[in-house]
This record gives sequence, C-alpha cells and structure tokens, in this order.
Amino acid sequence: MGIANSVGRNGVNDLADVLVVQHLLNDWLGATGQALLPTTGTCGALTLAAIQSYQARVLGASAPDGRIDPGGRSWNALASGIGIPPRLSGAAWWDANQARFPNSAALADLVPAFRKKVSPFVQALKDAGASVTISATRRNPVRAALMHYSWRVATGDLAPAAVPAIPGCAIVWDHGDLAGSKAGAQEMVDRFGIAYPPALTSRHIEGRAIDMTIGWTGTLKLCDAKGKTQTLTTPRTGDANRSLHAIGAGYGVIKLLSDPPHWSDDGH
Repeated sequence: MGIANSVGRNGVNDLADVLVVQHLLNDWLGATGQALLPTTGTCGALTLAAIQSYQARVLGASAPDGRIDPGGRSWNALASGIGIPPRLSGAAWWDANQARFPNSAALADLVPAFRKKVSPFVQALKDAGASVTISATRRNPVRAALMHYSWRVATGDLAPAAVPAIPGCAIVWDHGDLAGSKAGAQEMVDRFGIAYPPALTSRHIEGRAIDMTIGWTGTLKLCDAKGKTQTLTTPRTGDANRSLHAIGAGYGVIKLLSDPPHWSDDGH
C-alpha cells in the first residue's frame, strides 16, 4: 500500500491517495482516543487538521506543513505506524498509555460529602505540625479495570479472550498463546505493583477514600472535630496511632487498619 502523489495542503489529492492517508490517520486517531475522519477521499479541513496534528504531535514539527508526500518523512512515519501505541497488553502498552488514565491525589476530586470531612481533618493535622503526604484520592476507573484484569489474566483466573472490552481503552489481552498472554498481563501487574487482587469497584473509584501518610515528632497537639485539643505521642505514624484513628473517626474519616495509608468514609 502506498500513495502515488502528494496528499494535503497544495497536494495533488487524488481520491485513492487521500483514502489511503485517511485510513492511516484513522489508525492513529482511533488508537489515541481521538475522533475519526470521515473516509470520503476528499481532502477537506478535517483531514488537513489531522495531518498537521500528526506532524506536530508525533513528528515534533514546530511548523507542520499539512502535506504528505510519497517517500517523505510524514509518509514513512504514517505508513510505519509511528505514533500508534502498542495494542498488546504488557509493559510497553502501559508505558505508552498510562498518561491517559491518571489517578488523582487532589482533595478536590473527592465526592463533596467526604471532602467536607477530610479537608478539616487534614488542615487540623497540618496546623498541629504533622506532616501529611497524600498519595491518592480518586482512582481512574479505566486504570482500576486494567489492574483488575491484568491480575486475573496473569494468575490464570480469567482467559485472555474472555476479558470484556474496557470503554475508551484499546488493549488486546490475547497474544495468540496462553503463555504470552499471561506474561503480558504479569508485566502490567509488575508495573502497577499489585500485591492483592484489585477490585473493579472501590472507595477510591467512588471518591470516598484517601491514601495519606501522616507523621510527627515529639508531642502532637491536635484539635478534634469538637474543637478540643488532644495530645498524641507514640506511635508517631498515621497507620499505627489508635488515638489518631479515633480523632479521625470524629471527623468522619475512618482508618482501615489493614492498609497503612488508607482512610475512607466507612473504613473500607
């Protein structure tokens, strides 16, 4: 497959060549979650914009010319699939796609009811001189699904071909043989650092949980939810100090004892 003449701005734009370019652009657009071009064979504004976007985003062109010439740099990259993330599951897939499915560590992304409980608790800790490092609030649901299914495929709990489609996520779990499929899934398990079977639903996905590491030195004088100052000494960590857990519960932020940094609205 190739093109005989130039396609794009000031190009020849023969119908057959434009169709080839539109289909190749759609491979890139679809793989990166963008809207597809209508494959009409006519090089209109949408096709020109897609060519320029490809040149800028994939080839790094500072002044994309919007034209694809036979044998040129843009053609060679497009025809070779440059810029299309790998579709088979594995470390390479996650490295190429992880930025599309970020988790949040912002209090603002919690559901309002829980945010109203967490915010004053965190502020009270900071006012008292404690260190508070928030590592996670809301988890991306696609990321959660990827974690869930990579674990199940890697452990043999689910056949690769039986993994349901994840909306907005182009990934192929079945590598054509079971060993390869499980190896690809295991690479993703390793990338995620998964130690326990991940759930498809969780308080993090719902915006009802926060992971935070809390510590202090000396004596911590912390204001509880009723405005009374409480004195805390050892142990000086958020995961182990039961008095701190009781104060958190007063704010409506409940500690999950089995997970060191995890607090939620119901302890799960």
